Amino acid sequence: MADPAFTLIYWPMLQGRGEFVRLLFEATGTAYLDLARQPVEQGGGVEAILRYTQGHVPGPTPFAAPILLHERRVIAQMPNIVSHLAPRLGLAPKDETGRVWANQLQLTIGDVVDEVHDTHHPLGSGFVYEDHLQAAKIRAQFFREHRMRRWLRYFEAAIGDAGWLVGDGCTSADLSYFQLVEGLAFAFPRAFADVRGDVPRSLALRDRIAERLADYLASPRRLPFNRQGIFRDYPELDGPAG
Repeated sequence: MADPAFTLIYWPMLQGRGEFVRLLFEATGTAYLDLARQPVEQGGGVEAILRYTQGHVPGPTPFAAPILLHERRVIAQMPNIVSHLAPRLGLAPKDETGRVWANQLQLTIGDVVDEVHDTHHPLGSGFVYEDHLQAAKIRAQFFREHRMRRWLRYFEAAIGDAGWLVGDGCTSADLSYFQLVEGLAFAFPRAFADVRGDVPRSLALRDRIAERLADYLASPRRLPFNRQGIFRDYPELDGPAG
């Protein structure tokens, strides 16, 4: 069997930003190699990431994973990878206006992801969570009480009458929004429950994507959310119960 045309390189122990890329392959049934999840002796493991980020492979050096290898290209940055893949996998609008809008939504989702990360690591990535705790409580409270509802209402208003973010069919933006909604519900279950009534279209879109991805979501390829990724379920950051 020939090697897949697409190779994804991302941390093998978490969903993280790599999952936004992975969903495009899984939703379209596209074969891909998840390289870092392969055994080290087959070129996998964390070493696969370091070969590229430390400049041991010819060509431009990416700063960090996720990394996509396609047609001798080395492509990094999650929104950039999604922008490259979407038209090739049938997940981009046909018209330029639609493509620009989908990319804008994708970049906005990336902004939310950055804010979610900073709820548990507001001091920077060089500190363990315990060092962040007091600042994280403040940052998370502000996100829960002000930012999360605002973000979700923004996307809720963007969903059209057909039930999709762009046009009348599923695009990469819908898949990424699915991942964002799932992540927020996991990381902030109490706060998310409070905003559910404001975003019925978002929940319906989430459910529609989940149905499309049912086989993947039930498979071992879909790693569970955990406390190494972007979306982390720290109860102390989710506000008071009730």
